[in-house]
Amino acid sequence: MRIAYLDTVGGIAGDMTMAAFVSAGISIDELSQELRKLPLGSFELVAQHVQRHHIDAVHIDVVLSEESRHRRHLNDIYSIIEGSTFSDTVKRRAKSIFAVIAEAEAKIHASPIEKVHFHEVGALDSIIDIVGTAICFEKFGIEQVYSSPVRLGSGGFQTTQHGTMPTPVPATLEILKDYPVVLTAIPYELTTPTGAGIIKATSAGTLDEEIIRVHSVGYGAGSKEFAEIPNFLRVVIGEIEGDIGQEQIVVVETNIDDMNPQVYPYLIEKLLEAGAHDAYLIPIIMKKGRPGILLSVMVPKGRLDHIAGIIYQQTSTIGLRVQNIGRKKLPRREMEIETSFGRVKAKAVVRSGEEVITPEFEECKRIAHEKHIPLLEVMEILQREIGTRRQS
Repeated sequence: MRIAYLDTVGGIAGDMTMAAFVSAGISIDELSQELRKLPLGSFELVAQHVQRHHIDAVHIDVVLSEESRHRRHLNDIYSIIEGSTFSDTVKRRAKSIFAVIAEAEAKIHASPIEKVHFHEVGALDSIIDIVGTAICFEKFGIEQVYSSPVRLGSGGFQTTQHGTMPTPVPATLEILKDYPVVLTAIPYELTTPTGAGIIKATSAGTLDEEIIRVHSVGYGAGSKEFAEIPNFLRVVIGEIEGDIGQEQIVVVETNIDDMNPQVYPYLIEKLLEAGAHDAYLIPIIMKKGRPGILLSVMVPKGRLDHIAGIIYQQTSTIGLRVQNIGRKKLPRREMEIETSFGRVKAKAVVRSGEEVITPEFEECKRIAHEKHIPLLEVMEILQREIGTRRQS
């Protein structure tokens, strides 16, 4: 399983995350070109190599035009992301990061989530940081994210759009509830709300003596230089060896018998957007012979509280069952293949030592819509071409 390990040596911020992936091998030009799919104002990514404690790292500045600076609501940001031509995976990851941050801001300011004003995080540079990070995960074929305990500054104060805040700022602490953190004695903001959101929305937790075959390493520098620690985020990209298909997840379940069934499709969509591995419904017969629904959600450990909050907010349930379980998966990777329809995203799964390639269903739907061909015909053509490709 290909992973990204976010080692928060000097904390984490959105620009540090992008810079770490650029240091690890993605081209700044390729990243800039991808980000221009955002239907927004003009901007430029400027990358430079800097030294942090005599270690070479990449620092990225996002240079904006004045008309690009706005405050936005969560729905505004979702519309921007959905209005792009990014893959569904990039859209889902980016939206899940914003959802985590919005939930924290709503709680801190006692405001409904849809009315939360994004200040720093709603600015174009933060949108670029978050979407850019989601792009980097996809470009490197990252299937799972892990991190070190997140390093936070403490004992200082930070000037924000909301006024002077203690370090770490309330949003960062709220986001990282139930996630391992380290409060350092450095009186500066090591981890920003954007960086905390990236960790909380994407990470399955910390690693515990796993064996990793390292493929590439990148260092993304923060703006300041600290005497105590090198101010960079280190990203390690590689494969977990041993039983690479084994992972620990949480299953959240609840029985519901008093809710409008029209809500369920929306609920499933929200849960998957928020980072659930899977969410499904099972018809059941409850006490007194009443028909009901069993909602079952598979969740990374680090996303449990966020997913539980969505279930409480969007359903009538007043209690959840939570259990830790193991999950085994076959080795897999994302890829693109050349077909008669052009380049198509596909998934390769290893079964009994043989790699089996299957086109992504959403890609098949897209082609069927664009070419006005029945969906089944598109799937048959692609599978036939994949079979011919394997034989050759």
